[in-house]
Amino acid sequence: MTVDPNAISATTTPFALIDEYSAIETEKEILFSMHTVFRIEDIKQSISNKRLWEVQLILTDKNDPQLATLTNRIREETQESTGWYRMGQLLYKVGHFNQAEELYTELLKNASTDSDRAFIYHHLGVMKFQLGQYQEAVSFYEKSLEINRKTLPDDHSSCANTYTAIGAAYNNMGNYPKALEIYEKALKIWEKTLPLNRPLLATSYNNIAGVYRDM
Repeated sequence: MTVDPNAISATTTPFALIDEYSAIETEKEILFSMHTVFRIEDIKQSISNKRLWEVQLILTDKNDPQLATLTNRIREETQESTGWYRMGQLLYKVGHFNQAEELYTELLKNASTDSDRAFIYHHLGVMKFQLGQYQEAVSFYEKSLEINRKTLPDDHSSCANTYTAIGAAYNNMGNYPKALEIYEKALKIWEKTLPLNRPLLATSYNNIAGVYRDM
């Protein structure tokens, strides 16, 4: 592990050498703050034990340009959520669908508002869809839609997004008439709420065309 005090701002990445307080005198122990990020510089197999690998780490801070780029990208990809909800979206983005499903299931147990429950049900549907479990995906999407239709206007974009997701699930199951029916509900909302040149409206038309192509 490499720590260069001259390259790291102690105000953004606090750390302290605490070997004099360690229970084991021979340890060179350093205490880092919880948000500390390290760059992996090298990974190599241990010479003395082939079952172990040595990882060379270098301490970074917010002034590291690559870390800043990564942080900004994560924020862009998860900008609609915070806290554990952001973690769920991040797990989804990197393809860890089972872990994301477990997290959303736990969040659902503690959800206190209808909007949170609708959000979680929708994303549980997304996880099931990605896992190829389309009927279960529809079930979760419909629970989300049921909540949103009680709490939001019928032409709210959240309803259109969920209709689109349900349509995709039915299309993948080969139930093309049902997929068309649901996609057309989404299209009606977009036509009512969006200008004609919006990409979401074009996507909605494309979804319907895709069903006719697959039939």
